[in-house]
Amino acid sequence: MYEIVVEHTFAAAHALRNYHGKCENVHGHNYRCQVTMEGEELDGIGLLVDFVELKRVVHTVLDRMDHQWLNEFPPFDKLNPSAEKMAKYIYDEVSAGLAAKGARVSGVRLWETDTASATYRQR
Repeated sequence: MYEIVVEHTFAAAHALRNYHGKCENVHGHNYRCQVTMEGEELDGIGLLVDFVELKRVVHTVLDRMDHQWLNEFPPFDKLNPSAEKMAKYIYDEVSAGLAAKGARVSGVRLWETDTASATYRQR
């Protein structure tokens, strides 16, 4: 099994709905997002996925979220903008935007702080 990883950062604000504590108030994070791809086979030149293409797709997804008030950013205008829900959203968006033969997004890890992160993986 081959695996490649890219990371990208962005800043955004949110407030957790129905949360009783400081995070129910408006606050922001400098997020760090790690996207992992996996697959059994490499292409004809020995690549699982071209890093340039993977970075392009990840940047496209995260640049839309950068410097946004996430509580008004679909789908988080309806969903609670938790790190867990955000990781799944990023997973789904990157998966949809990347047509990699023989490779798939295996996980998205999203750090809200240097010491706290959420991960989404599909089984």
